[in-house]
Amino acid sequence: MIRVMLVDDQRLVRAGFASILDDEDDIEIVAEAGDGSEALELIHRHRPDVVLMDIRMPGMDGLEATERIGSDPKLDGVRVVILTTFDEDDYVYRALRVGASGFLVKDTDPDELIHAIRVVADGEALISPKVTRRLIGEFAGRVARPEPSSRLNALTERETEVLKLVATGMSNDEIAKRLFLAPATAKTHVSRIMSKLSARDRAQLVVTAYESGLVRPTWTDGS
Repeated sequence: MIRVMLVDDQRLVRAGFASILDDEDDIEIVAEAGDGSEALELIHRHRPDVVLMDIRMPGMDGLEATERIGSDPKLDGVRVVILTTFDEDDYVYRALRVGASGFLVKDTDPDELIHAIRVVADGEALISPKVTRRLIGEFAGRVARPEPSSRLNALTERETEVLKLVATGMSNDEIAKRLFLAPATAKTHVSRIMSKLSARDRAQLVVTAYESGLVRPTWTDGS
């Protein structure tokens, strides 16, 4: 059973998501909150697997709440999915940097919402990898060309190759096919990379790959 928490200051928004998720046999809504402070209190109490988190809320917003979740070792198993609109890209990028596992637009299709929750709970891949990759590339590309990070020195040549593919939004199965590996081997490589780079999930691996200069947005290479 996937335990889900809804965090949004609009009660009608929470009710809408709840009505969609209530019909799923493998998903249980364990708590709801209207701001970040209330969310943190309830997260410690209920330990949900996935938190659907709005960004703009009164008091403590979703960005600060996500950062506190990401920095608390006791909440290591909690995954945050940011609820956003298309005009909040900058907030989304910052949220991914501090520990969010992905994002959804608030008017997303119900089937996509359900699939996203299952994917994040499983830790397999980013939400909407193509969109997320474009977003990260856009904002990572706004800064000066980064210096190579010494953190990446801990990776083997194969792990570096795998990290580059993770940064393109590939799933473990897709990486396995590209590198002619068994899916279990690809998954093991990703897990080891996450451990070596102290990343909570694949979203943070993508951010690290861009910000370390391992991969670059195609339109920032001077071409």
